[in-house]
Amino acid sequence: MLEQYNPEKILFLDIETVPRYSSFSELPEKEEEFWDKKSSRFREEDETAADVYSRAGIYAEFGKVICISVTLIVNRSGTYGLRVKSFYGDDEQALLKDFTGMLNKFSEKSDVYLCAHNGKEFDFPYIIRRLLINGLTVPEILNVPGKKPWEVPFLDTMELWKFGDYKNYTSLDLLTYKFDIPTPKDDIDGSMVGRIYWEEQDLDRIVRYCEKDAIAVAQLFLRYKGIRLVDQDLIEYVTN
Repeated sequence: MLEQYNPEKILFLDIETVPRYSSFSELPEKEEEFWDKKSSRFREEDETAADVYSRAGIYAEFGKVICISVTLIVNRSGTYGLRVKSFYGDDEQALLKDFTGMLNKFSEKSDVYLCAHNGKEFDFPYIIRRLLINGLTVPEILNVPGKKPWEVPFLDTMELWKFGDYKNYTSLDLLTYKFDIPTPKDDIDGSMVGRIYWEEQDLDRIVRYCEKDAIAVAQLFLRYKGIRLVDQDLIEYVTN
């Protein structure tokens, strides 16, 4: 399966996002109005816009990126290894600049792809929207408007698992369990990220979680191709 894709030419990634402000009371008045209107589509009748503000991070208009972790599959004398790097911080614009710099270098190769779990619905459009809001240039590999479906260099491990079943949603956590891949949810899960960032101010913990997700996506893709998992001692963490 997936013989047409060279795993060494795929950048696997995961992002972590949080609400732009620490609480609903911190929002500018106009943004309060917009969030009230937006959240009215999904909140319960007895809930207020403030009650559901913790969910603002999943919307690019109301959230921000605090971490992007990327993983490359590398061939080491016939054995696959993983190379992991994270871009993170409180300054979203600086984070995105560093990430796009790396992305532009990666895109210099031919026939390269980006891959994330549910990336087509969340990670990729979220990054693009935040780049535009921050006044930054969208790298060519992310510049997909107007392209034909087969020209878009995005892969999605959740979409690949559907096999044409468009009503099916399968979490990364479930798939890592079914394929015996170390779970990325052994410490925290996505619903906890906003609280850990704003209340505990523990960004390092979030980065570790994000890296585990990016690694899990790469490992899952290898299993889709029928390739054995990469051993933990062959995972390299790049810090500069």
